[in-house]
Amino acid sequence: MRIKISGLENGTYEYDFEADIDKIDLTEPLFGKYSTNVVLNKFDDQIILEASTAVGANFICDRCGIEFKETVKSKYKMIYLLRSIEGAEEEINIIYLSPDTPIIDISKEVRDYMILSIPMKRLCKEDCKGLCVKCGTDLNKKQCDHNDDKVDDRWKVLVELKNKLNIN
Repeated sequence: MRIKISGLENGTYEYDFEADIDKIDLTEPLFGKYSTNVVLNKFDDQIILEASTAVGANFICDRCGIEFKETVKSKYKMIYLLRSIEGAEEEINIIYLSPDTPIIDISKEVRDYMILSIPMKRLCKEDCKGLCVKCGTDLNKKQCDHNDDKVDDRWKVLVELKNKLNIN
């Protein structure tokens, strides 16, 4: 995803990109095409770029184990300072460019922010009940009728404390 910045007048520009995920080295669990919208604000000495990307993903629920599809979205903002500063260290989301730089390639940033947007806890729905620890029944579909009266003797003190405090 390359954006030509040489010759741009000051102002706001919008770009849309769409391609297969392998073009920016994205792999499973992501699939299909990504769609990126970029809003670029050009000033005399800087460019402020805001990008939002969406792509489909195949996940397995961490609680109940079913497969589900979800759209993963990422958003980021990058500032490009158009000045040559010898020895200047780039900071997070600030990049120094030579004033005569012709093109900005945002592929790496879009890829990196998309990978960071993949959820660590993958749930088919926010209130997923998971599986029964005794029989493995999907508690989203039906309740088990196990007799929970049998308590391991090691936990008996905690169960008594719970009942004493009247916590459900």
